[in-house]
Amino acid sequence: MNQSQITTIDAGMAQGFRLSTGSTLRIINTMGSQVVGTWAFARSSMTEFMSMEHSRIHSSSSRPQIGTVFHTNLHEPILELCEDRSPGVHDWYLAACNQQRYELLGHQGEHANCADNLRAALGELGHSPTCVPCPLNLFENVSFLFGDSMEIKQPVAMPGDYVGLKALIDCLVVLSSCPQDILPTNGPDLTPRSVDVEIVQPAG
Repeated sequence: MNQSQITTIDAGMAQGFRLSTGSTLRIINTMGSQVVGTWAFARSSMTEFMSMEHSRIHSSSSRPQIGTVFHTNLHEPILELCEDRSPGVHDWYLAACNQQRYELLGHQGEHANCADNLRAALGELGHSPTCVPCPLNLFENVSFLFGDSMEIKQPVAMPGDYVGLKALIDCLVVLSSCPQDILPTNGPDLTPRSVDVEIVQPAG
């Protein structure tokens, strides 16, 4: 029988998880509409990380879907999207929000952001990243139309929707419950929400 444990990531916060090869990380959009910034690093070397640019080269789809294998900056498989009980709308183009992004949106003063969340979560695991890779933005609804501008739309994920990411190597995964509250990234009410995370270990 598979063994699992569930962790709640508070709205606007992040947490890191150590995954062993074969385990599955299930990200549950508990209340719906919440975007989750997702990163993965090889445990053998933090300089090897899940890269959206490299992953897109290995894919024939414009967005991740069941069966999509995410690759590192060294073209090595690291995670697989093995479950998707959501409408299947995810983004792998946009950079993580950071302090400068909120300043450009007119916010004054410090603002929680996914880039700093990544640094803090890795710091708690004893690591200091040298860069902030482009994340896999689970549940983010970004519209790209040929010849037209990009548009960030409100999410279509419903309460209880979830995705599963299977570890293809031993890795560190960081999840950030995106703190965006100026754009409708996390819904029309501009309110970030908590998410639940379940780690399912393979039997045996």
